[in-house]
Amino acid sequence: MKVVVIGGTGLIGSQVVARLGEHGHEAVPASPNTGVNTMTGEGLAEVLRGASVVVDVSNSPSFADDAVKEFFRTSTSNLLKAEAEAGVGHHVALSVVGTDRLQASGYFQAKQAQEDMIRDSGIPYSIVHATQFFEFAKSLADSATEGDTVTVAPIKIQPIFSGDVAATVGRTAVGAPVNGTVEVAGPDVFRLEDFIRKGLAVRDDTRTVVTDPNGLYWGAALQESDLLPGADARIAETRFDEWAAGQR
Repeated sequence: MKVVVIGGTGLIGSQVVARLGEHGHEAVPASPNTGVNTMTGEGLAEVLRGASVVVDVSNSPSFADDAVKEFFRTSTSNLLKAEAEAGVGHHVALSVVGTDRLQASGYFQAKQAQEDMIRDSGIPYSIVHATQFFEFAKSLADSATEGDTVTVAPIKIQPIFSGDVAATVGRTAVGAPVNGTVEVAGPDVFRLEDFIRKGLAVRDDTRTVVTDPNGLYWGAALQESDLLPGADARIAETRFDEWAAGQR
């Protein structure tokens, strides 16, 4: 089948395209780099012609509240409209475990709005909720750094390898729409401070990581288990230490 992957040249999208191609599907990467812009609508009608499935793994270039809200609102609106006109039968979107619990953050407000638009669109859909990626430990640290100190809340996290996320997204894309949410997480639960320490160590980053009960996560105050998946989540196989060993 023809599967168009919005954000198909990024970390997750490029892996989804490769995996689908290996299984004989026509996987088409779509991004501004390939002449497709969901913010303006440029190239959408052409790339969606004949598509059975659209996978949206795109992300906002800015995490500023107003910018990220505008990105997901406009991009998703344009994409869903073009899909309806093209007769696309399955919309798959990548989102985040705990989105509904993180609504103090502008970013997660935007992701929730995206999900609501998908549910209300009338197009059969599947939303994949993934936990934080191994690769993003540094980004988490950067968002909570002052000087040489990273201050994080005393919470738990169950991070996942990006390749395992891509595999789940790909399997979801070629399956029947669930008209609901699929959760996927890594095999191990960490304290957030321990995960960030491990992630920084992979990069020989010597910043000090400390905990603070008042620490925020992308601007949101969290309960200890807010970032953890539910009991029915799919658990990926790749462990953090295995992934880290391959980065050195």
